[in-house]
Amino acid sequence: MDDFLDELYPEITLETDDIIMNLTIKKDYSQIEDLDKRKEEFINDLKAFIKEFEETPESDDFMRYYE
Repeated sequence: MDDFLDELYPEITLETDDIIMNLTIKKDYSQIEDLDKRKEEFINDLKAFIKEFEETPESDDFMRYYE
């Protein structure tokens, strides 16, 4: 099943000194022809994703891991 999803959706790994985040991208950005606008749309979607996560009980549960 994972092989099927790999073919359907592109994946990207974002890494800093503190975080490694593996993302599977479900949105099709191919309709945005301009590369800069496509990148801006993707970055805005990432920000919205993080904001949405911030407001979930799962984000609180995750922070409790460090108690």
